This record gives sequence, C-alpha cells and structure tokens, in this order.
Amino acid sequence: MPERLIRIGTLIFALAFSPILVAEEAVPIETIELTGGVHLLMGRGGNVAVSSGTDGVLVIDDQYASQYDVIHDAIAKLAPTSAKFIINTHWHSDHAGSNEKMTQSAAIIVAHENVRRRLSTDQVIEFFKAEVPASPNSALPVITFNDDITFHFNGDTIRVFHTANAHTDGDSVVHFENANVIHAGDTFFYHLYPFIDSGSGGSLTGLIAAANLILAMSNDETKIIPGHGALADKKGLLAYRDMLVAVHRAIADLIVAGSSAEQVVLAKPTAAFDEKWGGGFLKPDTFVNIVYDSIKRAMLK
Repeated sequence: MPERLIRIGTLIFALAFSPILVAEEAVPIETIELTGGVHLLMGRGGNVAVSSGTDGVLVIDDQYASQYDVIHDAIAKLAPTSAKFIINTHWHSDHAGSNEKMTQSAAIIVAHENVRRRLSTDQVIEFFKAEVPASPNSALPVITFNDDITFHFNGDTIRVFHTANAHTDGDSVVHFENANVIHAGDTFFYHLYPFIDSGSGGSLTGLIAAANLILAMSNDETKIIPGHGALADKKGLLAYRDMLVAVHRAIADLIVAGSSAEQVVLAKPTAAFDEKWGGGFLKPDTFVNIVYDSIKRAMLK
C-alpha cells in the first residue's frame, strides 16, 4: 500500500518539521529492553513501546508506513505472534502511519475519539500550512474512548488516559503500572523543543498539565518514554516541565506588554534553555513563534 501523500505548503515545513510528517526511507530499529516484557523501539518517527507475553503483543504507536517492515521484524524477534492491539497516542503520521499495514495482520487499533475524527478527515497542520489527506478506513481506530481505557494484558494493568489539548486534542498517555513504565506520546519531547499543534487543538498549558499529571504518577524508578528523544525519567520530565513553565511565563508577559510576534522572537525569551533544548528539529525562533501562537489563541478564547 503506498505511503500517505503529504502535500507540503512551505519549504520551512520540509526543512524544520520533517521528523513529524514527511515520509522517508526506512531506518533500522533499535530495541531497548525496559522490563522483561516491555521494550522500546526507536527508529524514524515517534518512539514505539511493545508489550509482549502470554496474552500476545500490544504496540504503542507505529511510526511511518515506510517503517512498517522494520518494526514488524523487530516485534518478531520479541514474540512469535503479530500485534493484537495498536494504541495511537495521537493522529500524526509519524505515530500512526503504519496503522493500515498493521491491520492487515488483524491488529485492533485503539485511540482517543479525536484521533479517529482527525484521521478520517482531511487535516491541515496550520502553523506549517501542511495538508494531510484523510486516512483509509482500514487505518482508523475501531475502538475509541473519551477519558480513559484499561487493558489487563501480559500480567500488567495498562491504563491509557486522555490528556486534553496538549500536543493535539487527542493525546493519550499510557501507564504500565506493574512495569513502572510510562509512554508519554508527544506530550513529552526529551531534550527537544516540542511542537504544539494548535490547529489540532493543542496548547502549551495542556502540555504543562500533561507533564504534571505524569509526574504525579511517577517515582524515581519510573522509565518514561517520550514521543521523541531518548528514554527519560522523572528528573528529566521535571526539567522539561520547568522549561515549559518558564517559557510560558516569559512569552505571556511579553504579549501582555504589547509585543508582536516579531518582537517576542527578537527578545530571545528561550535563551536560557536553547543549549539544552534547542538542538532538535524545532529551532528556538520557530519554537517561540509556536508558543506565541498557542498563548494568543488561549487569550482569544
């Protein structure tokens, strides 16, 4: 099945945002054991988690369609069966791009109801003017939820809960209670400035709220999988939350003082954090513009 076509509206999108929506050639998967039955798979696109055991295989996110074969092969090394459940943490194609191919092996896709709504209709990533066509019906979640859903699977209690208006309006965080592992989806970018898809209902205040929620259920031994970036822990998530809070305060103060977007960028409100967080696909000036847009939208509500 061909890769979903992405029509790019601007050159900056192709240069700065390609890790999230632009399909590319497959890259090898790195598999990291977190516990006896939970593994982290890292390749091109969002981080993938796999639970394997006597009940079968449950997968969180599935990267781009171009990554399907390497993800399938990585899972095959962990378990003799294909995925029974796929949980999408949100609708972006670097996390849900292999949905259609996964369902060819009878996988059942589960996600927040807004994920199905967005995947089933044409979308636009407004900040980058990127058009994303609707996915085929076979790629859509067939089980949806509003607030939360629980899996009793492979000897663990796996709680999936919605974090409202964070990275998008359909984000989910997945907590493996017994394994003490949390997949944060794109509510958490580790050592990277996060993208906030305000046009899809995301907000900076929602990202901060999601971080606080995950921190409350974590301890010093919790392994936290970010949507993008290396495996983290509670200390790493706390640093991320504190960065978001400080950036929100600085940019909101500038907006209240009457500064335009251009003036806010020139003020360098993220300067104290750029060395640690600004080396990813979103450079500081772009991140400042995204935060400015998020805060202005909130003020207009």
